[in-house]
Amino acid sequence: MAPGRVGFERSRRAHDYVRKGVSPIVKNDIFDINVANIAIAKASLMKIDVLALNGLFDTGLSAVLDAFATANELAQAQGLASVRFDVSVVGLRRQVHTGQGLNVPVAPARDRAAPDWVIVPAIGERTPEKLCDALGRPEVRDAAQLLKTWAEDGAHVAAACIGTFVAAEAGVLDGETATTTWWLAPFFRQRYPRVRLEDERMLVQSGRVLTSGAALSHMDLALWLIRQASPSVAAITARYLIVDSRPAQSAYAIIDHLAHADPLVHRFENWARGRLARGFSLDEAARATGASKRTLARRMSEVLGKTPLSYFQDLRVERAVHLLRTSNDDVEKIAATVGYADGVTLRNLLRRKLGRGVRELRSEAAA
Repeated sequence: MAPGRVGFERSRRAHDYVRKGVSPIVKNDIFDINVANIAIAKASLMKIDVLALNGLFDTGLSAVLDAFATANELAQAQGLASVRFDVSVVGLRRQVHTGQGLNVPVAPARDRAAPDWVIVPAIGERTPEKLCDALGRPEVRDAAQLLKTWAEDGAHVAAACIGTFVAAEAGVLDGETATTTWWLAPFFRQRYPRVRLEDERMLVQSGRVLTSGAALSHMDLALWLIRQASPSVAAITARYLIVDSRPAQSAYAIIDHLAHADPLVHRFENWARGRLARGFSLDEAARATGASKRTLARRMSEVLGKTPLSYFQDLRVERAVHLLRTSNDDVEKIAATVGYADGVTLRNLLRRKLGRGVRELRSEAAA
């Protein structure tokens, strides 16, 4: 039977089944398709523009595009009611190349109507110095202006990883809560004091903006958008792409990398690591670092967005996770080693800060 005739026959049978109150499942290669649901579905569109800038992170762009394409395909194949994602890659220059030098076909971004969502993938700069230069490029300044215009016209803005810096340059994060890639959080905090940064989190939705953390959080961001249209489609898409739930990026952060961003914070870290089991004293910390208590607290807040005590607790958690993954010590012994009275306190802290328990952490190490 000709392909067109096959489609016609399926549609006719679907309406017959709907009239009879039956919902058939028919085979179509890999997927089971609920013909009746497809025939009667009136899927609306979510218009999404992905703003591609020169030097963008290859994996980030691919993750976003693959997530939405997979969601559309699976929703249709499984007969799931969902908004269809109409995704376009747009740019501000005639030619756009990724950080790895691949050419990205783009539609002109200028003069387009504001989409429902505009997604800003990361640009591939990994140090504050190089990122600062990149943010001054005319293309990035043009992108910031476009984001501001689209946001004023009603578009929602989603930015992943270093793409959050572009959104912040546009001012659309001012007064909002946001996250960013963990290793550039100190630079972000200093450059954008009007943004309430919660860099331990993987995803933050605030007002009409959505931000995500480092690198592969592009996938988490895309799945969040899919989930707003259909939780079931998001769930099956995550399963097909083998994406686990990752509520926090703090589990992946290299804590001493952050501390090295400032000499005073680095001195505090060295002092703290030597006395995790003994407990915290702000007076002793100030003496050990050669700063007043007020100066130490202010610098910790400016660089890490934390109090000295909060960072001290982060170091305890980091040490506890290391011991859980590399030793056979029981939880009570590890808790005592890092200064907690009992294992229950440590278990609760791990769950709250990392979103994972002792068994999960140890199983990950064994995998």
